[in-house]
Amino acid sequence: MLVEKIRNDMKEAMKAKDELRRDTLRGALAAFTNELVAKGKKPTDEVTDADAVAVLKRLAKQRKDSAEQFTKGGRAELAEKEMNELKIIDAYLPEMASREEIEKVARAKVSEGVTDAGKLTGAVMKEFAGRADGSDVKAVVAEILA
Repeated sequence: MLVEKIRNDMKEAMKAKDELRRDTLRGALAAFTNELVAKGKKPTDEVTDADAVAVLKRLAKQRKDSAEQFTKGGRAELAEKEMNELKIIDAYLPEMASREEIEKVARAKVSEGVTDAGKLTGAVMKEFAGRADGSDVKAVVAEILA
């Protein structure tokens, strides 16, 4: 399971005295526990891989947003730290679908008769089940329907 892999990697980071990796993974494990509690489960329950991926995506998005804000604010050192944490988190996320894959699925859905932009975007997102970035899907759909 993904959570076990992160736990073991955190232990390795502790042994290697890799503070950035250790702290990032520790934060991810804390976020998993928070997710369990938010869903009304016990903190000792196991997190499903689907929930873990959802939490990691949220953490990755937070890192991107933070890095962007730090860059705008002239805090390059903090933006760099956020980007390094993002790289660590990205290593645990499933590989995202390419624009070509998204376009292929979107064209197939159009040939099935889905021509409304919102419905097409939803159908394509459902097809990829979290492996596609929403902004990429939206851009491809707009391109196809234009």
